[in-house]
Amino acid sequence: MVSKVALLTAGGFAPCLSSAVGGLIQRYTELSPDTEIIAYKHGYQGLLQGDYYTVTDEVRRNAGLLHLYGGSPIGNSRVKLTNAADLVKRGLVQEGDDPLKVAADRLVADGVDVLHTIGGDDTNTTAADLAAYLAENDYGLTVVGLPKTIDNDVIPIRQSLGAWTAAEQGSIFAQNIVGEHNSGSRMLIIHEVMGRNCGWLTAATAAKYREWVEAQQWLPEIGLSKQAWDVHAVYVPEGHIDLEAEAKRLRTVMDEVGNVTIFLSEGAGLESIIAEMEKAGEEVPRDPFGHVKLDKINPGKWFADQFAGLLGAEKVMVQKSGYFSRSAAANQADLDLIKQCTDLAVECALDGRAGVIGEDEENGNVLTNIAFDRIAGGKAFDLTTDWYLQTLAAIGQDVPQKVDVQH
Repeated sequence: MVSKVALLTAGGFAPCLSSAVGGLIQRYTELSPDTEIIAYKHGYQGLLQGDYYTVTDEVRRNAGLLHLYGGSPIGNSRVKLTNAADLVKRGLVQEGDDPLKVAADRLVADGVDVLHTIGGDDTNTTAADLAAYLAENDYGLTVVGLPKTIDNDVIPIRQSLGAWTAAEQGSIFAQNIVGEHNSGSRMLIIHEVMGRNCGWLTAATAAKYREWVEAQQWLPEIGLSKQAWDVHAVYVPEGHIDLEAEAKRLRTVMDEVGNVTIFLSEGAGLESIIAEMEKAGEEVPRDPFGHVKLDKINPGKWFADQFAGLLGAEKVMVQKSGYFSRSAAANQADLDLIKQCTDLAVECALDGRAGVIGEDEENGNVLTNIAFDRIAGGKAFDLTTDWYLQTLAAIGQDVPQKVDVQH
């Protein structure tokens, strides 16, 4: 008997969080209407502080509204339960406390039988740490996770919630930004897409944008040129970027077309940027999980600086679609996947089956509850993916040589 469940969303936003919260509430209302539901505010932060919303009858009746919105109504934060020093510094636990025990004891104090975590690899590896602690210490709670990340890089999950929408929204963003190509002569546009270690989102955004380009009617006689509106380069972390060769190719594009547009994954060439910073004696800013704070080092500007002179650009613009994309409401493809995953998540929770819900790539893409100890981040984008190769062929870019990406 599951008398009370708790929900939390954590990590960066993705276009699925609000809908996943709504879907869980709706499914519990259908299958187990007497089960109480609470939602911790700002993820693991709210769990540590015992700060939560109570899902009332009014919320249950109107949970469908959450499918219409992006972001997360209950709030996110980046909290790692095994990083005690950071949590003490932030005032979330006391010196000497074990954060996992604090979280576990809070769940018991709040009367929670099942915890649903909705997040990416960091969220679910943290959930794995918590689930292991609960099991080892006989707390008798079940943890069921849902995978969200716009990077689509959770192992072994085929498709993370929100990624399709993020690519579609990145294309919409680009449709306006690339229109700037005639705001000056010899224009260089860098469209920086989120993706620390995985290039899936950048590649998918470029492919989605090119679908739009191919579907339009053009009028080159008055300057409305398909070639000028197209994307001319796609750079992802998994592929080596030969700056010299690419500069030569893109210089020809600039001379013939009059502008160049690059879709750049924010993690592409990251090692080169970090090496340059460290050589200059600069501190590389990192978050509690040890990840480089990409918004602080600005990869788009670094690449713009590298290419501007090489291409003879007279005007340079760097635009980032990440926050535009990740806070969007889920599209229909994601809504369908969210529905399948939240339905199974509730069924697993009611049966006491822990794990992360997803299509298991290592077991025939079957939608199931995947054991937490099999969940990991850093799934690399496959450079031999058909639609990615088609994109590169269409824009005249060679297939990049594979590189080892540091996670």
